[in-house]
This record gives sequence, C-alpha cells and structure tokens, in this order.
Amino acid sequence: MLVLAATPLGDSRDASPRLVEAFTNADVIAAEDTRRTRNLISALGVTPTGRMVSFYDAVETSRIAGLVEAITEGKSVLLVTDAGMPSVSDPGYRLVAACVEADLPITCLPGPSAVTTALALSGLPCDRFCFEGFAPRKPGERRKWLKALATEPRTAVFFESPHRIASLLADAAEVLGADRRAAVCRELTKTYEEVRRGGLAELAKWAEEGVRGEITVVLSGAEPVETPDLETLVEQVRELAAAGARLKDAAAEVAAEHGVSKKSLYDAAVAK
Repeated sequence: MLVLAATPLGDSRDASPRLVEAFTNADVIAAEDTRRTRNLISALGVTPTGRMVSFYDAVETSRIAGLVEAITEGKSVLLVTDAGMPSVSDPGYRLVAACVEADLPITCLPGPSAVTTALALSGLPCDRFCFEGFAPRKPGERRKWLKALATEPRTAVFFESPHRIASLLADAAEVLGADRRAAVCRELTKTYEEVRRGGLAELAKWAEEGVRGEITVVLSGAEPVETPDLETLVEQVRELAAAGARLKDAAAEVAAEHGVSKKSLYDAAVAK
C-alpha cells in the first residue's frame, strides 16, 4: 500500500500517533528531504525498520517505477514531504497517479496543512476558498495571475518565497487595490510564528524591510459587483453612440466593462 502522510509544519509534537506508527512499520520511507525526515524521526523517538529513499522534484520521476514495484510486491511505502501534506505543492501527485493506474491501494494519514492553518488564522472568510500553489516568479506572469484574482469571489491561499514577498505585495496592491484585505502568515507553528493582517498596501510597506521564513498568503475574495440592469446598460451604449462611437463599438465597450454578452447588448440597443 502507498501511505501518504502529513508531517508537522515545524513543531514535532504535532505528529499524529498514526504517523509515528507508520514511520516505525513502513518497508520503504520515500522522503522529500531524507535529512529533515531523519531529524523528525529522531525527535519522535522512532526506530524505523524499513529503508529510506529520497523523493524530491529532480528524482521523483525516476523513483516511481521502483516504488510502484515495491507496493506490487506487497510492501508498504510511506510518502512524506518536508512539512504538510504530500502532493500539495510538493512531490507526490505523480506517484499517486501511477498507483491509481496500477490499481494499487492508497491511503492517507491526515495532519498539518499550511493552507488550512493560515486560512483559519487569517480572520478572512473560510466558507469558500481556492488554493493557488506558489505565486509565479516572473513579474509579467505574476501580474497576469493577479489580474485573474481581481474578480475571484473566494478567499485565495498561496505560497510565496521570502525573497519575493515584498514585490508580490506591491504588485498586488497596484493590481487588486491598496485596501484589499490579506494576511501574511510566516513560520506557522514554529518559534517565530507571525501573522500580519491588513490592506495590501499596508502589508507591502511592512514587507519592504525584509521578511524571513516560510510564507503562506491569504487574500480576501473580491467584493461582489452589482451589474446594472439591461435597460441601464443600453442607455450607456446609446450615450456613447450619441457621442460619436459606432453602436457596435459602444456595445463592446460597455459589455466588457460589466462582463455581459456583447451580442445581447448590441441586439437590445438596436431594438430600442
């Protein structure tokens, strides 16, 4: 069986009894960072009986066949990453997919997650949210990504590097608005845990001095925008047309501004 197991974000005391048992009994432990996993095992006072192999981004693909073969032979493979749940912006997805393809049993030991921990601490609505993984590194791609979040009604959660958080927050304040609420959560469950809440411009100013540690950002959803009724939109189209714009161009402009069908708006304007 393949066993996916969540590991503590920073405090080893968050490890579940089932994780301790899995470390003890697994035939193979596939670890994103074998050194960090050995440190965790030592902190838990565990003596593994199986072997440990590395399973990080660069070797993930080459390791899959061997791990699938081990499971096929009846061995238990425990997959862990440095912190949190495997496959959530960490190695794991490809191995799970391979086991699904081979019709092999898979289970999961639930536990710590930076995503839900940050969401709970943010003070922002948690009833609906989306996870965006890591923010894009390149400035152009990042701004395009932020624009896509401009109208996202759900709270968004994503990861960012401490070296890029200041520039990301500055871009976010410009693209999404200075007052859009967010929370920057760093070093969750660790000694220097910190959660900063506020508007994007305020947070960008704070981050200018430098931020350390592993960071999870929680961004509030966009406020709902009430679309004017069709009659009001048609009136706007006719006003633009009266000012010299072609009716079709006027309809396209108003439709784009309010997110409605250009054709429907044009047809309604013509029918008036």
